[in-house]
This record gives sequence, C-alpha cells and structure tokens, in this order.
Amino acid sequence: MSEGAPPFGPEYGFGIYIHWPYCAKVCPYCDFNVYAAKDRDPTSLLEAIKKDLQIHRPRLPEHGRAGSLYFGGGTPSLLKPTEIAGLVRAAEESFGLEADAEITLEANPNDILRMDLQGVKAAGVNRLSLGVQSLRDDALAFLGRDHDGSAARIAMSRALDVFSNTSVDLIYARPGQLAEEWQSELSDVLAFGAPHISLYELTIEERTAFGKAAARGELLPMEDDDQADLYELTQEILTSAGLPGYEVSNHAWADEFRSRHNMTYWNGGDWIGVGPGAHGRLSVGGNRYASEAERRPEAYIANVQALASGWSDASKLYPLDNARELLAMGLRSEMGIDRTRIETVSGRALPQDKIDVFVEEGWMREEGARIALTPKGRLLADALTAELSP
Repeated sequence: MSEGAPPFGPEYGFGIYIHWPYCAKVCPYCDFNVYAAKDRDPTSLLEAIKKDLQIHRPRLPEHGRAGSLYFGGGTPSLLKPTEIAGLVRAAEESFGLEADAEITLEANPNDILRMDLQGVKAAGVNRLSLGVQSLRDDALAFLGRDHDGSAARIAMSRALDVFSNTSVDLIYARPGQLAEEWQSELSDVLAFGAPHISLYELTIEERTAFGKAAARGELLPMEDDDQADLYELTQEILTSAGLPGYEVSNHAWADEFRSRHNMTYWNGGDWIGVGPGAHGRLSVGGNRYASEAERRPEAYIANVQALASGWSDASKLYPLDNARELLAMGLRSEMGIDRTRIETVSGRALPQDKIDVFVEEGWMREEGARIALTPKGRLLADALTAELSP
C-alpha cells in the first residue's frame, strides 16, 4: 500500500449490485433472498430500485463512475431487455458507468433459450453468468433445477454466440458424486470454450430445503476429505485446460475475463447494494459502513417510498470487524492482500510467526507486505484466516 493511500474504499474498485429476488422455481439448496415469481407485476419493484439508486448519489459524494454493474438474484434473466435497459440507464444517470464498465446478468439456461439475447446486449449487458450447475439430468433433478442437460448445452452455445464474455456456474461435491463422473462432466463443459468458469462445492445451509432434509437424516453431505479430493482434482483439470484459479471458486482464461465486480468485493472496494436484501459496503469520510436492504420486496418498496431508503440504516463497521473482513476477502483471491492495509485498519500487527509457518508449509506466499494463499492453502482458507485475524 503506497504511503497515504486509504486501506479500503472506491480506490480498490466501485460497483453497483442490483438484486432481483424472483425465481421461476426456488432451488432446495438456495440460501439467497428469493421468492417465487408467480404472476407478480415487476413495475413497483423496478421503480423502487431506480429511486434507491438516485437516493445513494448524495450519500456518496466522493464516488465517481462505477466500474461494474451486476444483476444478481434470484433470477434477473426473468426481466425483459427493456426493463434491464431501464435499470442500466438509472445506474448511469445516478452515478455514471465507466466507458469499459463490466455489466453482468445472471441467467438460467431456460431463460437463455427464450430470451432476445441481442436485445439484452443492446440494453448494455456485456457479460453473462450462466447457472448451468450440471450437465447430468439426475444431478439437475436432485438440485431442483428447471432445466435438463440438453437445455444447458444449447444455452451455453447460444450465450457464447452473442456474449464472448460468458461465465458458466457449476455445483459439485454432491452426495455420492464420483471423481470420474465429475472429470467427465468438467471435460464436457470445457469443450464449449467459456472463458470463465465458477465452481462451487454444494453447501447445505440450515434454513434451506436441503438443510431441513439433512437435519432429518434424509440427505448425507459429502465427507470433507472427499470434497477436498474433488477440489484438488478440479484445480488440476481447470489449470491444465488454461483456466487457472484466480480465486477460491473462480477460473478464467485471462485477466480480461476475471469478474471485475467480484474483484471489487475481494479487493476491499466499495459497492452499492439495491433491491430486496442486497448488501453494500460504503466508505464515507474515512469510515466504512455496511448496508443491508429490507429483505421482503413489499417492505423494500415501502421503505424506498416512505423513508427515501431501501434500508433503515447503514451500520458503521468497527475497526476489527472491518480488518477481519478485508483479510478474509483478500485471501480468497490469488492476488492476496497487502498486510499493511489490515494492520492500518485494526491497529494490530499480523502474527509473523504464523505467516512464516504457513509459508514453510506451502500454504501461503509472502512477497514484501503482500500475503496470498497458494492453491494448497485455499483448501484451508477459513482456518488460516482465523489464525491470522487480528
């Protein structure tokens, strides 16, 4: 960190996250703030999100144009191109978007089959994040997805025909999954040539349908050692295919295909979160604040209309909480983080003796003030972060 540089804030990236909470079908593993779309009229929520963006502008006088805009959910691919264009325009009018801003839309395969992709591109989207999750019909049925393997393959081809910058999401470490099956599945996905792949181990969250099934003994998660084996196999396959991991779960052909928006999270930058349940990190006057919008769409809309805010208040992060978050997020990325940023925020030095041990064990790299986990160390990311936390 250069002398006088702040340890966090928009200097490390500035993005806008829009949460669209509706889904055609709620998946049994999903722990996000989502609701069944049914026949809901999106008009009121669209207007509330636009107004919320406008409300943020005077609160962030030091923030310039955003480098990324991310439509997440939920299923934002349920939106029409004209509705997406309206939200992009609202972001542009409120904060401005850099000329090369990354604008990502999360999409489900079945939506890709019916969407006017050229219309989506014309709306401003230049990157798709495609929720394939698997190419195996039995796995997709288990995961509660509303598409099959054939639809996933067609969707990948159709998406890549229009968006050269397409990311494919997959879920692995499913109960009973065999290494040979996963290797074959990865090979099939790699054949499509997507420049970015995100691979997530299946996590059983307590309040989800899977979590409740696990509590009843009806679902047995994969053992930790077996998950670790699949993780190492995944890293080996993707690296050999020219998509090395630049973060715990993310792989890209080259720097230009790395998720600029997610890098803002990992680098300690700022982002605005609008839409029901959206989180944000906002730096103002040398302090860092955490915002969380009201979760239920009706409550979010009412807050924007009555309180001129999607959230009731933004809470100031205490120095130690802020430092621990910066460390945990920074160590997710291949780039790691400048330790002096953590020490500046916390007022405490990181334990050099532990860093020395981690380097000796091959879990960590240390280059001057910068520390980063190795691929081997990412398997132990949570434990190593806890050991170093101020």
